[in-house]
Amino acid sequence: MKPSRVEEVLENLLETRWPTFLWGPPGAGKSSIVRQIAEKRKLELVDIRASLLDPTDLRGIPVVAKDQAKWCPPSFLPADPKSEGILFFDELNAAPPLVQASLYQLTLDRRVGEYVLPDGWCILAAGNRAEDASITFRMPSALSNRFVHIDFEVDFSDWNRWAVDAEIHPLVLGFLNTRRELLLDLSSTDRGFPTPRSWEIVSDVLKQFGVTTELHDVLLGIVGEGASVEFSGYCENAISEERILKILEDTEKASLPRKLGDQYALISYVTSRSNEKPIRDAAAVLLSRLKPELAILLLRNILQRSPRFVSHERVKEFMSQNRDLVL
Repeated sequence: MKPSRVEEVLENLLETRWPTFLWGPPGAGKSSIVRQIAEKRKLELVDIRASLLDPTDLRGIPVVAKDQAKWCPPSFLPADPKSEGILFFDELNAAPPLVQASLYQLTLDRRVGEYVLPDGWCILAAGNRAEDASITFRMPSALSNRFVHIDFEVDFSDWNRWAVDAEIHPLVLGFLNTRRELLLDLSSTDRGFPTPRSWEIVSDVLKQFGVTTELHDVLLGIVGEGASVEFSGYCENAISEERILKILEDTEKASLPRKLGDQYALISYVTSRSNEKPIRDAAAVLLSRLKPELAILLLRNILQRSPRFVSHERVKEFMSQNRDLVL
């Protein structure tokens, strides 16, 4: 299931209060989706790494009071009966079987011994798949039967929309638009390998250090040898920021790059600065000069960040002439 669809389904499942488990490859964004939902709905999020729990942690510790032992639940379990939130057990299937078994009562009855989960709370969990060479334990059938299971797929279009909002470096966006299969590649035996999370790290490195002679060595430890060689070569030969700025100074007449990778880099750069009016004005002109499919990509990217772009006269003209493509 695509991330955008996962988010929609999860929000609906939250209303049922039924526990849900997200399955997917490492670095795909499973945890990020849960955080986004919590932020969107203004819910408290308690992120528990199940792999760090002991089997008795959920029960808490006994405290003697008036010749009786009462159990004090752990502080990470919500206590306020009026509170609302998401109790998120990340890496659940990386926890040993006894730890997983300790969740039986909580996931089914919403309680652990004397502790009762407040009505406003939902239980979500996530974990990597065994086929992804991750550390996993087989989930007991009794626990598995207590969850709604959703398979989380990496989808480039969904990721690209997220990346625009997250201001991922234009070089990363430009490269991956031409090599979409490298957004996620688990076939590598290197310590680093391409995942959405890895490319976010690459973006941060580029923002901090730029394209340097040491870039390849750093990339090797993030996305592995194959992807780092390709991306380093792309960066060395990509259209420069200086040339992009010259194009934007005279968008009507400037010659546009011929290489598809450079065209994507131009689109990514313009998108990243689309909060600036002169850049939006130049982008409006670019719409009529780019190939239709690239113009539509630019239009959608900018509208995602600057909805008022649709009121630009050149944009209205483009949309009127390309109604079938826009719709």
